[in-house]
Amino acid sequence: MWDFLKQLTDPNSIIEYGGLWLLLFVIFAETGLFVGFFLPGDNLILLAGILCKARPDLIHVNYFVLVILMVTAAVVGNVFGYWFGRTAGEKLYSRKENWFFKQKHIEITKTYYNKYGGNVTLIIARFLPIVRTFAPIIAGVIKVDFLKFMLFNFIGAVAWIIGLSSIGFFLVQLFPEITNYMGYIFIALIVITAIPILRIIFRKKEKV
Repeated sequence: MWDFLKQLTDPNSIIEYGGLWLLLFVIFAETGLFVGFFLPGDNLILLAGILCKARPDLIHVNYFVLVILMVTAAVVGNVFGYWFGRTAGEKLYSRKENWFFKQKHIEITKTYYNKYGGNVTLIIARFLPIVRTFAPIIAGVIKVDFLKFMLFNFIGAVAWIIGLSSIGFFLVQLFPEITNYMGYIFIALIVITAIPILRIIFRKKEKV
């Protein structure tokens, strides 16, 4: 079980052993399932763009089709998260914490809603770990208009998928040897995307 979970947090293992369908499931799960916040969405999408060019035998589709499939998985994932939020409602705020779920995940997401509003947050959240999992859930809890939700859901998904996958796809054409440095690239991407989250956490601690 732990070996399987470990593989789910490793972008290389996800694509190497699970191929295109596991890739799509992980994108869906990170944006749609309550427990998907630990999955490596950013790194996975970047790697998918790289491997689509460098290792087409692992992806089996061209870049255009890959983008459509990943955007679809991201959009459907958010819809599922929205539905979960509508169903769970305010009970989510009083949910008992455990080793897996922390109320701070919701508080971090609510901070973005308070600062930018629901629509903009749905776009920004795509590029932020943890927030991208809980943003559609909170949208469901506060009952954001579904048509507006779908518009910004789609815009965010397109920006996230094309933004990261195209970087990988075109970088590998300019620097074929980039596949030898994926570990460093993953670490850099994790650090960059974690900075906004860490700033919120530290600011909240300073106010306490």
